[in-house]
Order: sequence, then C-alpha cells, then structure tokens
Amino acid sequence: PLCLCWALGPAAATNILLLLMDDMGWGDLGAFGEPSKETPNLDQMAAEGMLFLDFYTANPLCSPSRAALLTGRLPVRNGFYTTNGHARNAYTPQDVVGGIPDSELLLPELLKKAGYTNKIIGKWHLGHQPQFHPLRHGFDEWFGSPNCHFGPYDNRERPNIPVYRDWEMVGRYYEDFKIDLKTGEANLTQLYLQEALDFISKQQASQQPFFLYWAIDATHAPVYASKQFLGTSQRGLYGDAVREIDDSVGKILKHLQQLGISEDTFVFFTSDNGAALISAPRQGGSNGPFLCGKQTTFEGGMREPAIAWWPGHIPAGGVSHQLGSVMDLFSTSLSLAGLQPPSDRQIDGIDLLPAILQGQLIDRPIFYYRGNELMAVRAGLYKAHYWTWSNSWEEHSKGIDFCPGQSVAGVTTHTQEEHTYLPLLFHLGRDPGEKYPLSFASEEYQQAVEHISGLVQQHKATLVPGQPQLNVCDQAVMNWSPPGCEKLGKCLKAPESDPQKCSWPH
Repeated sequence: PLCLCWALGPAAATNILLLLMDDMGWGDLGAFGEPSKETPNLDQMAAEGMLFLDFYTANPLCSPSRAALLTGRLPVRNGFYTTNGHARNAYTPQDVVGGIPDSELLLPELLKKAGYTNKIIGKWHLGHQPQFHPLRHGFDEWFGSPNCHFGPYDNRERPNIPVYRDWEMVGRYYEDFKIDLKTGEANLTQLYLQEALDFISKQQASQQPFFLYWAIDATHAPVYASKQFLGTSQRGLYGDAVREIDDSVGKILKHLQQLGISEDTFVFFTSDNGAALISAPRQGGSNGPFLCGKQTTFEGGMREPAIAWWPGHIPAGGVSHQLGSVMDLFSTSLSLAGLQPPSDRQIDGIDLLPAILQGQLIDRPIFYYRGNELMAVRAGLYKAHYWTWSNSWEEHSKGIDFCPGQSVAGVTTHTQEEHTYLPLLFHLGRDPGEKYPLSFASEEYQQAVEHISGLVQQHKATLVPGQPQLNVCDQAVMNWSPPGCEKLGKCLKAPESDPQKCSWPH
C-alpha cells in the first residue's frame, strides 16, 4: 500500500505546563485521600491521567526545590544551600545576596533551542538582584514576584515585596496587590489564573510551542483566597485556598480542551515541599499518613502530591509507584521537546516518559538533602536515615514545631543525631509513617543497608558541591526602589551596606 507518512509532516512540539504549588501537602487532595473531597477538578485530572504516589521534592524548603526543578540538579550541586550551619535549610529572603548562578542551565534556556516561548507566573524565589531575573535565565515573560507574599513591611526597615510584569515592577504586595490578613481575602490566584489563560490563548493563536511554569503561592502562609471562595471549605481558610486552586486548575485544563490543544500539552501538578505543619491547622495543609512536614527530611517534608495529565497519551486512571522527583520534570520536559539533557554536568533528574507512557519502573534512589548534608536515602521500599533532626530544642521550646503531635522517640530528634554507621532503616510499604525502625540485627536490615550504602558511596564519589548561594545577607540588595518613584518625587533609599552571614535557625 502507498505510504502517506510524508503527508503528515513532523510531529508538533508538545506544550509543557508545570503547575507547582507552594507548601501543599501529599494529603491535601481527594485523590490522595483527603476526607472532605473538596478538589473535584484535581481528582478528575488524576482520573484522566496518572497519580504518582512516590514523588519527591529535592529539598524540604521553597527556594532550593525550585532551583532543583529548573536545573534538574540537587541544590547542593546548583548552589542553593548554605554552609553557615550544618544541615540548615536556607531560602532567598529579601536580603540574601546570592541567586541562581549563570553557570546553571535552566529548563527554559534549553527549551528556547527548540522554539519554545516560556512564561513564569507567580513565585520565582531564585534571587532578586537584576542578574538573577527570570528573563535573564530563559523566560520570555513573567508575572509574579521574586519572593513569597510575606509582609506587610514598614518600608523603612524593609520594603514590601515587589510584583513584576516582565522587567517592570508594577507594584507591591499589600500596597498595590491587596492581601487582607484579617479575612484572608486576596484576588491574586484569580490574576494568576487569567495570566495563564491569556498566555495559552496567545500561544495557541501563534502556533508556537510553550512552556508555562505556574508557580502560585496561595497555600503558603499567610494563606489567602478570593472573596467567592472564602468560607466555602470544611477545612477553613487553607481549604478555601485549595478550593480556589482546584477551580483554577479545572479552568486551565478546560481551556486547553476548548482550544483543541489538550492532546498537544503535557501537564504536571505537584508541590515544592510538604505542608508547613508549623502553620497548621489554620494556615497549613496535610501530609496524610507521613511523618512531620516542611523543613524536615521525613516523608511529610519531602513526598509530594503529583499528577501527570496528557489526554490521548497517558492512559486514564493510571497509578505509578515510580520513585519520582521534581528534578525529573527537567529531564522529562527536555525529552518532550526532543532535546538531550546537557552532558557537561551531573543531572539528577531522569526522563519519566517510559514510566508514564509504558508503565516501566526505573530503578533509582532518592537522596534527601537538608542544607549541605545528605540526611537520608530511599531505594525501593527502604529508607535509611543517616542523620535525624527536626529542629533545635531552643526553637521547640518557643513553640516552633515541625512535627506537631508526631514525636517518634529517637527519630524526630531535636539535636542533630548521626546514624552514619548504623542507619535507621524503615520499610515505607509497611510503615509509611516512619514509626518502626527495623531491627539492626535482622537479615532484612543488613541486606537493605548494604545495598543503600553502595548507592551512597557512589553518589558521594561524584559529588562536586556548587558555590553556596545562600550564605550572605545584605539589606542593601533589597528591592527599595518603588515603581514610578520619579512621579512621587521621592525614592526610598537602601540602608548602609552591611554584608553578613545569613543566620538560619532551622
């Protein structure tokens, strides 16, 4: 028979849409067992796509996990860590001097080579000085902020955090972009939703493939939701925020379908780290059956909700036990664009397409880092802890608790405990809550630890730590200059420059 393959032309490039939530826990979605079942759109997304039950972040805190997603590399390699204190998590507050190094290759920079137009909506968090701006690192458009919606500040000691449209600062949180801390009302999620819908429409009309990184922060304390969602959840204000996000995701997926591009668009939903139990229950989410939360390398801090959706490609109703990582979104996105990962550096992410499309299980470990220390490793169903620590006694005595109601003797320790020679070992299939360490004397323990120790030796042998970006703070680098200040006839001035080591209590 006559072959008509030539008439079809090359396959169109696949659009990539990464939906990254902020501090949303594994147990926050109905599809993952949340009892109030208030996420019908995300549950539908899971029913039409694939649930990943064993999907991890690369660090239990915002900035390093985002750096890992966009570089495909562990934070200890890409510089998003501190050496100011052992095993300290660190992020990019307004006065941090560092940010994403020019030497790192970010996903949007690479996708540009395949003709993609790239947009970030929401939180960047990879540095706020001009050299760290997202449009210098591969993004073509940005609507959002370099930081989270902390505040309000007095604009004397510290300015309110700016919001950008591309290169221009268009206002500040609490001033031009209102957030009512008493009621929790803010319309930011609606703004971020409209930005997404408009960008998708524009790209579809121009027939250009796109990468959209939708990194909204409504579930990060202080939690907010718009007026129509306030008071609608059984879970209080946090649940209101989740319901609005769920509604927004539903509208984005419906928009793709209405434009006829859902089969050309790979969508992945996940979170940057586990729910912040320090803010729970009013301002924080649920990590389901897992131990502790954000800031810790227990499962509650590192295991994330994850859903892949790609109609016509991903079989509906799939459930994967593939060990996955946010860093895999880097490698998987490159694969979708027909690109190879850079070969001149260590890439920690793997291409998940064989797991998603063919159901293959790829054998790989998960490394749980906290700051500059490898805290734990998962291989198969086993997890070995080489260090345990929740937070210091000093912090804990002030009521700062990363594991409220979940103390496990010898595990959720308040001093940094080293287990290098006799790791604490858990079987996460039988004991997902990390409550019952296996007996050191058992054959099961010895076999599993021997296997994991080999993986650790291999990993450490090839580890070249990056220059730590989160060591130095200086108030002079904060975003002092307000938009349109020449019209106001006055400009805020930065205080005298005083670089110092950042102090990281956690």
